[in-house]
Amino acid sequence: MVAVEPFLVLVLALAPGLFWAWYFYRRDRFKPEPAAMIVKIFILGLLVTFPVAFAEGFIGLFVASPLLMGAVVAPIVEEYGKFAVVHRFAYPNTEFDEPMDGIVYAAAAALGLATIENVLYVFSAYLTSPSLALSTIVARALFSVPGHALFAGVWGYALGQARFAPAEKRPSIIRRGLILGMALHGTFNLLLISAEIIAYAMAAFILILTPGLWIIANRNIRKALLQGDR
Repeated sequence: MVAVEPFLVLVLALAPGLFWAWYFYRRDRFKPEPAAMIVKIFILGLLVTFPVAFAEGFIGLFVASPLLMGAVVAPIVEEYGKFAVVHRFAYPNTEFDEPMDGIVYAAAAALGLATIENVLYVFSAYLTSPSLALSTIVARALFSVPGHALFAGVWGYALGQARFAPAEKRPSIIRRGLILGMALHGTFNLLLISAEIIAYAMAAFILILTPGLWIIANRNIRKALLQGDR
């Protein structure tokens, strides 16, 4: 039984990323992307975790503040890592042929990274106690794992808009989307870090930021689907 327990924890740690990847894939109602492409981008998002972690570790040698690392450095590095995967491997592909595709591919890359991150956090908690690992799985499945997809969906939507915009407008559309995604990720992390000290930060996180992220995501998905169905 003891030998099986870590395996079950691993399965539970992997499950949220796979579930949310399926969820966002299913939101593309009119012309779903090839499953093979989604899997490819998910795996590349998983693999980009390693250079992202290296970059964060290197920057961490020069930044002493955990707050600065969590609320500024990590969001910038992680969002850029996910973005690089989609911009390099999905954006130029002929399968990227409607605005909704930007959101779907962004979510796939983000959830690849989020899955590895989730496994690390869960097993770190598991070393303390199995019950802490279980509570970590539940909390991260509801907030942090889908959060990665929601941040990425902002610049993914921008990629979808840019793909079909005049060439001269594309860089500014993409840049704005990427900066906004990084800013939302930074705000998310800032509230989580602050929640350990200030109860109001947790209230803002649960009651304002998280619903707000879903409102933005659903609005962008509706607009992208309408544009693709024309």
